Amino acid sequence: MNGTVLLIEDEKIMRVTLEDALKGAGYKVMSFATGTAGMNAVNNASCDVVITDVRLPDMDGFGIVREIAGRGDVQVIVMTAYGTIKDAVEAMKLGAFDYLTKPFSLDEFLLLVERALDLKRLKEENIRLRKDLNAYSLAPNIVGESAGMKKLYFLIDKVSASSSTVLILGESGTGKELVATTIHYRSARRNKPLIKVNCATLPEGLIESELFGHEKGAFTGAIRRRPGRFELADGGSIFLDEVGDLPPSTQAKILRVMQERQFERIGGTETLTVDVRVIAATNRNLEEEVKGGRFREDLYYRLNVIPIVLPPLRERMEDVPALIEFFMDRYRKNLSKNVRLSKEAADLILKHDYPGNIRELENTIERCVTLATSAVIGKEELPPSIATGKRVRSLLLSDMAAEAEKNHILHVLRTTNGGKTRAAEILGISRKTLWEKINSHGIE
Repeated sequence: MNGTVLLIEDEKIMRVTLEDALKGAGYKVMSFATGTAGMNAVNNASCDVVITDVRLPDMDGFGIVREIAGRGDVQVIVMTAYGTIKDAVEAMKLGAFDYLTKPFSLDEFLLLVERALDLKRLKEENIRLRKDLNAYSLAPNIVGESAGMKKLYFLIDKVSASSSTVLILGESGTGKELVATTIHYRSARRNKPLIKVNCATLPEGLIESELFGHEKGAFTGAIRRRPGRFELADGGSIFLDEVGDLPPSTQAKILRVMQERQFERIGGTETLTVDVRVIAATNRNLEEEVKGGRFREDLYYRLNVIPIVLPPLRERMEDVPALIEFFMDRYRKNLSKNVRLSKEAADLILKHDYPGNIRELENTIERCVTLATSAVIGKEELPPSIATGKRVRSLLLSDMAAEAEKNHILHVLRTTNGGKTRAAEILGISRKTLWEKINSHGIE
């Protein structure tokens, strides 16, 4: 499908003629005779280009331009039988892409629609590239000079120069996504997409659709063709975070893509071929998962071409001072605060063992800078677990309930040997909800 066009034209013959021409060119078309109906559709449905007459029975086409153009995600073309320079200038000032003076040829009309759609896609690509650039600017931000980190830098340099599959292992909060981003943007694929997928947060019934895409009508709710993450990553890299949480049926399909570089969209018969580098990560012990029958052995060996193990923060505490300064600088800039840690606060932060790893340290610094009411951050701005040197047990009813929920989830996960799909079934919640609770409770 070339795109979706929303047409607002009160003259029936003109509306039907333009609608037929658009459909013939491969566009999905929504057409309306009034501005009110058209605007209701714009507010409740997705479209790429809006084409509207200036003179409508219920509202001025310029009002439509003014409202839609401000959003920035839809291109607007204005049609008028009263083609004055004044109308054209007014439409362009309000943000219209272009205008057409009636009568016009269908070829001219379709060419203008195509140009408007091209501009929309160009803007979307620029947004994606800016996001990628932001990610790239963060990629070098791996901090530390400990022996473990020097080994990590060496591995990153080596694997970035290849297209080999990488498996990043480590506890939650150790920076697996940052390492994956660094590898991609230091590789020859840096100008192609890096598509990130958290396998644990995707609802089980939608995982395959997200990864491989689907055809229109493949299942209830599939109202249009949708490309999957592998298709979007063609030429670049795909980061499969928490790959150990993939259900067995999806594991088999991932294996095929890695072996043959081919797959089909759900509901489709066309075999697609992609060139994608796979970077995977997990905090699970995949060897144990294989032994327990929860992870395919052949997929494990496909993923484990170049393993990179990230050390927990407690094993490289000599890096904590540099990390503190790094995060202090980041949040001083983000929050426009010129603050520093008192010696007492700094000493307490340095003594903490950080079971949540770098993520916990970063959250601690962000909290300190945010709560600071003077130029010096004191003990009172620190989280209780760090300020007291021990984890404080709350007696609040809400906290007791949260603790009971955490313990029950842990118990169920132990009975399922860490299998989240079965655990979610036992708990009577969705797999996505279970993952959110695991994260919120800090369950490893």
